[in-house]
Parts: sequence; C-alpha cells; structure tokens
Amino acid sequence: MKRLQAYKFQLKTTLDQEQLMLRFAGCCRFVWNKALALQKTRDVHGVQKLGYSALCKELTAWRHAEDTAFLAEAPMHPLQQSLKDLERAYQNFFEKRANVPQFKKKGRHDSFRYPDPQQFKLDEANSRVFLPKLGWVRYCKSRAITGAPKQMTLSREAGKWYISIQTAQEVEPSIHASTSTIGIDVGIARFATCSDGTIYMPTNSYRRHEAKLARYQRQFSRKVHGSSNWRKLKASIQRIHAKIAQCRRDYLHKTTTAISKNHAMIVIEDLQVKAMSKSAAGVVEQPGRNVKAKSGLNKSILDQAWGTFRRQLEYKQQWRGGWVIAVPPQYTSQRCPACGHVSADNRKSQAQFHCVACGYEANADLVAARNILAAGHAVIACGEGPLGCSVKQEPSVSAAQAV
Repeated sequence: MKRLQAYKFQLKTTLDQEQLMLRFAGCCRFVWNKALALQKTRDVHGVQKLGYSALCKELTAWRHAEDTAFLAEAPMHPLQQSLKDLERAYQNFFEKRANVPQFKKKGRHDSFRYPDPQQFKLDEANSRVFLPKLGWVRYCKSRAITGAPKQMTLSREAGKWYISIQTAQEVEPSIHASTSTIGIDVGIARFATCSDGTIYMPTNSYRRHEAKLARYQRQFSRKVHGSSNWRKLKASIQRIHAKIAQCRRDYLHKTTTAISKNHAMIVIEDLQVKAMSKSAAGVVEQPGRNVKAKSGLNKSILDQAWGTFRRQLEYKQQWRGGWVIAVPPQYTSQRCPACGHVSADNRKSQAQFHCVACGYEANADLVAARNILAAGHAVIACGEGPLGCSVKQEPSVSAAQAV
C-alpha cells in the first residue's frame, strides 16, 4: 500500500529569502491570472481552450517578452505547476466538483510548489532544505520525516512562511490493534458523543475569538486603504484567523487520533455539511425566515469542522487497518434503542430522550450514537444498509490531508 503523508514546518528565513519567496509567489499568481484571462478570452470567442502543453509554450514566450521578463527570475517548475493547477481547476469545474476558476488576489494564499524531487534537497539532520534560487533554508523541526520526499510547497500564513514536505512510502497493510467498535454523534453543544459514553466537548475556536475579531474588523473598515495603520490592522486580523485555524486543527488531530487508536470500526453519520450550513436569507421575492438564528447555527456548524473530522478519521483508520462506516442520519435521534419506536415526540428537548412507547430515558446524543452504531452493525451484517449506507475502507489520502 502506498502511503502519502505531508509534514509541515515553519521556516526560519532571512530577509532576502523572504523577499525572493514573495516575488516567486507573485510570479506564480501572475502566471495563473494571465493564463486564466487567456482561457476566458478564447472561451468568449468560441475557441477551444489551450491544454497544458500549449500553455507551457505560452509561458516560455512570456518569460522572453520584454514586459514580462521578470518571470525569468523565478524558477521554472513552480510556474509550470501553476498551469497544472489551473488545468486541474478547470477539470474539477467541468466535472462539477468545484466552481469556475477565479483570479487570484495579492496577499491571499501566497504559495508556490516544487513538484520535482530533483529540484530540491532535504538535509533532515541539520533541519534545512535546498531550494532553487533560494539556497539553503532552515526550518523548525518538530518531528522526524519518514518516506521519500516527492514535492515541497511553500506558503505564507499570517506573515510567516511554512514548508509542506510530501513524502511517499510503501507500507504493508496493517491490522488494527483494537477490536472494539464505536458510534459517534456530532453536534454543537457536544462536539462528539460516543456510544460508549465518552464525550468530547467543542473547542469553539472561532466563537472564542469572535468578539475580538469583530472589533478589529470594525476598526479596519474605518482606516484609509493602504495606510500604515491599515496594514497593521490587516496583519492583526490575519493572525487571529491563523490562530483560530491552528487551534481547530490541533484539537481535531488530537481527537481523531485518540478515537482511531482505540477503535477498529468507527460509525459516523453521512452528513451533508454544505447543505446544512446553507444560508437561509433567501431572495427579495421570497425572503427567508429566522435568518439571524440560522446564521448563528451556520457559524457553529462550520466552527466544528465536521467534514475535516470525518476526513481525518478516514485516512487515520486506513493507516491503522480500521474501518470508517458512514450511515444515513435520518431518525437516529428519534429512534428508541430499546424498543425501536420512531417518533418526533421521543425527543422533546435538545438534551433529553424519552420514548413515548416504552418509557426509555437517556441523553439524546448518547441515544443517537447508539443508533448510529446499530446502523453500522447492520451494514456489516447485510453488506449494504438502508438509504445507501457506505463503508469507507480505502479513502484517498492527499498531502494536505496528512498534515
């Protein structure tokens, strides 16, 4: 089994290296925007879009043109990778997996990638990497790197530069050390409730910083665009967003690792988070109802990052030889685990479950987790559960997923 994993570290750069990295990221952004504008122009005139090979020829012409000669100062491979990313973005759009590609804006997601392992060197013993036209760059080593490096991505986040090193290695399919199974119900008041009674409370990283972030954003809106105070507040807002993301990511990794280590089979709900967090504002002709309440609920749903939670469980279980089973979420909180009676009256409040048929009482989230586990057992017993239950045994794992 081929295992892809990425290791992300903070770089310790000099001022000259930071300026070069900003220049390289700007060149990659320029190539993306110029190639996208070319594709849009051809589409308007009814001409077929250019492929990757044809765009590479255009890139060579741009590097030799007078007005875009600055592209020759950047390494060639990251510029070509921008064209590959654009081609993949169009493919995802045509296959309805993503929206149409958009132009990139300066200061947002500044990054560039070295896709060829022959273009860089990794000196793990001295915690440094050699990159074309940058030289040796040191990084803050927090753990050992396993596997053969395949590509490196440099990205800027809240004024700091990070490097993500993707590795690949062949590993033997493993057998999970545990034999236990568990059902998990995710929610807002409780991040995750397990069928064995274990409770994981939410970290609410966005909610904890929401007031401070709103205050800074109000001040930011009153500053003169491009002024010194405008730049300072922008950097402060970026640092808050980075802290929110880091706290959420750290909590999710710790929680999913603990669950994955202790249970061979994990059963979760197949939640459609995008549909659940859709805005209820409506349109002018048909305005929505309870828009403010739904907006607050959407914030809480997105703050929990249920999609990331499921994705991390899937690839970690794959590495350990376990299973993740996704079952339909319908009626999991209304079905009695004792007698099987299904009724909306069984759950009259958010926290308590009381069966109107047999009188069974328990916490509503715990009841849902037990029903989810029972649905997972039905999938294993019958091979296919009701309403399209699916067994996730070998999910795809990318470099970003393994960070």
